[in-house]
Amino acid sequence: MLPLSGCLFRTSHPVQVRMSTANLKEATLDQLVESINSNAARLNSFKATVDIDPTVVEQKKGKANAKDYPQLRGYVLARKPAMLRMILLVPVVRNTLADMVSDGHSFKLSVPSRREFRVGSNQLVGKPSANPLENVRPQHIKDALMLREIDPAAGEIAILEDGMEIVKDPKSHKDMQQPTYVVTVIDNDQKGPYLSRKVIFSRTDLLPHQQLIYNRDGRLVTEAHYENFTDHGGIMFPDVIQIHRPVENYTITLSVVKLNLNEPLTDDQFMLAKPSGFKLIDMDQKGESGEGEAELRR
Repeated sequence: MLPLSGCLFRTSHPVQVRMSTANLKEATLDQLVESINSNAARLNSFKATVDIDPTVVEQKKGKANAKDYPQLRGYVLARKPAMLRMILLVPVVRNTLADMVSDGHSFKLSVPSRREFRVGSNQLVGKPSANPLENVRPQHIKDALMLREIDPAAGEIAILEDGMEIVKDPKSHKDMQQPTYVVTVIDNDQKGPYLSRKVIFSRTDLLPHQQLIYNRDGRLVTEAHYENFTDHGGIMFPDVIQIHRPVENYTITLSVVKLNLNEPLTDDQFMLAKPSGFKLIDMDQKGESGEGEAELRR
């Protein structure tokens, strides 16, 4: 048996990923925080035409399968401090598929094809729906779209650490390791300090290409990726925003078609009334209001 042992047992060697040879820029924590805060301070509102690609992860027979939905055209309006409106259009015919508005605390959602008018809290309350896309909340989208300032006066503390990401070599197209800067934000409330978010900067352009948002218990709830930044009069805004929600198992990718920054947006543009004859559904209660309709069947 001993002569065979060398054949039966082999020592595995981990695959070595080469380091990137790109020219890396350097920055201090203060410079990175200033980059976040100055860009956030300049961005007060935006109106965007976007292409939307939704993906959900379905669990079948113990296996996770990604399901891509048809691309949608949509409009996104946002205004500080917390207003958001998102309109989705039916492919090809471009009728309204869904219209959602939020004031930062609650939301309203009109779904004409189902003649439904949904209301609820901005944060997911109760048991999630079996359909991951029904768990989308405006706050998830707004937190990813508009990178918040880091505010020491509100109890936030920023910490800098070195990170590493995997990138594609432009010549060989092989995976390579490349250093990053990670700005970790610690928030503080009545229960004490907690991990709030992480902003990952690329060392090639010193722009925030990723944001990780955590809940009070330290669980990752939103992972946002930003690509193809464009300078809009001193405001850097990405043309591609991917929002991944690992808890609800959905991903939404927004590709900017047209963008207008800091145009005046009125209160009327964030008003949404319940159409006559639509069912009123309280999403926090997972049922309908007392209008007498039967429970919604999804």
